[in-house]
Amino acid sequence: MNQASEVFQPLQADDPPVVAGYRLAARLGAGGMGRVYLSHTQGGRPVALKVVRPELADDPDFRRRFRREITAARRVRGAYTAELIDADADGVPPWLATLYVPGPSLTDAVVRRGPLPVPAVLWLMAGVAEALQAIHTEGIVHRDLKPSNVLLAADGPRVIDFGIALAADGTSYTATGGTIGTPAFMAPEQASGDEVTAATDVFALGQTAAFAALGRPLYGEGSALNVLYRIVHTAPDLSLLPEPLRPLLARCLAADPAERATPAEVVEWCRRRLGADADAGGGPAVWREITGPEAVVPAPVPDPTPVVPQPLIGYPGPTAGWPQPTAEQRRARRRRTALVSAAGVAGGALLVAAGAWWVMDTSGGAAGRAAAGSGTSATGPAADRSSASDSSDSSGSSAPGSGAAAPGAERSPSATPTRPRADVYAPLTVDARNPLSIEDPWGKPRNGKGDIRFGCESVGCELKSDASAFVQIMGGHGTTLDECRLMLGSGKYHTWKLAAAAAGSEICIKHPSGDIALFVIQTKSTALPDLAFVQGDLTVWRNAV
Repeated sequence: MNQASEVFQPLQADDPPVVAGYRLAARLGAGGMGRVYLSHTQGGRPVALKVVRPELADDPDFRRRFRREITAARRVRGAYTAELIDADADGVPPWLATLYVPGPSLTDAVVRRGPLPVPAVLWLMAGVAEALQAIHTEGIVHRDLKPSNVLLAADGPRVIDFGIALAADGTSYTATGGTIGTPAFMAPEQASGDEVTAATDVFALGQTAAFAALGRPLYGEGSALNVLYRIVHTAPDLSLLPEPLRPLLARCLAADPAERATPAEVVEWCRRRLGADADAGGGPAVWREITGPEAVVPAPVPDPTPVVPQPLIGYPGPTAGWPQPTAEQRRARRRRTALVSAAGVAGGALLVAAGAWWVMDTSGGAAGRAAAGSGTSATGPAADRSSASDSSDSSGSSAPGSGAAAPGAERSPSATPTRPRADVYAPLTVDARNPLSIEDPWGKPRNGKGDIRFGCESVGCELKSDASAFVQIMGGHGTTLDECRLMLGSGKYHTWKLAAAAAGSEICIKHPSGDIALFVIQTKSTALPDLAFVQGDLTVWRNAV
């Protein structure tokens, strides 16, 4: 099995094809929080998309922590961190996306090739310590630094899951009854349930470096309780480590947090030991030797090719530059086609019956006509014909004095009510600078003030309007005009929060002009308020109230 097939696993039957507008290309793995997938941004840049497990997503405390950690992690910018680029703690399910790092984890690299040489360990410690500086500067403590959370890119290590570990593990029971982290890489104060600080991450850095140099955990293996006992009550055996690494690791692994080296001191110590290689940029050569050839990242998953149905009557079609109908319009069109077909069958039956009655009428002669014109009650064809005559007279569509409609006469408009025209606009993007006008969705709103505005004053952002009313169809798919009419009649909400909305969510909108619209969300990005937007398909039924 080659490296690419090990890293990029095919999607399984229970994997969603799309999450919040991101099309999934492969599985990358799974962890305590959920599954991780490979996807791509709209510009084609690969991202690692982590989708939270359902049992965690249903926990309000988890969502609260997850939201707080996303807010903090969004601020971290470092050369040796995997940048958080998008997330939604209120999504269904919650998710986050970081830049994809093309390289194995430190765990995988050590398992594949064995312990790392001393120069590689020094480069590793310097890079991870620099990442911790960036993380700690933003007031975040990683809490779960370990080999599997260090990825080895061609130009150096990348620390992932910074700050997110608190949200992921905070709802699960551990061997110490609530301690957060991975037992084999905890600090003594963390294992004892005492205060966790930036120095806690330095202890984990020492253990991670020791794992890279030894090929196994420094405090041994076994049950979590036994490992934690050794961490709290015994000093590590540094004699097994290469001699050049012992002084620095002794500082990192000090039992007293106050005696441990700072990340800045770790970086400086490693640079002095690396000497000229540090200034000459020798790190990439070391990493290529360890990681091997870089795996080819699968290409972005293309959008499915739409099946273009026959255009609606009066719909110019794609050659005129109009948008394609959505899946909802295609389903609605099939329903209308079925109704028209049924009506045609019924109409044909009526024509056959009318023809048969005409034959009977002409063969019945004067007797039949006399029976039809009499005022006595009758059964059979005469009674039916009399009823039809009365209906024609009351509608005003028959010639005066006759019991049948005049040839070529048009039916009353009230007999065939017209269905509101449905206009489709897709895709449409709404953000803080680009509001939406129901009356002219393709047009640019005057003075930048459209009827439907987008803002992020609240968590998850919201849609706002001075006149139009909103209502979200919870769990709805394929919402119809009649369903929107019904739901919009129950209340008038001029602000609708999008915290519970995700890809596929449907929102009905009633405009004061009498138009009713259905907005189907395809992409919602609210992790970065300054760049937040919502994109979707809009169907507008004109004069539908």
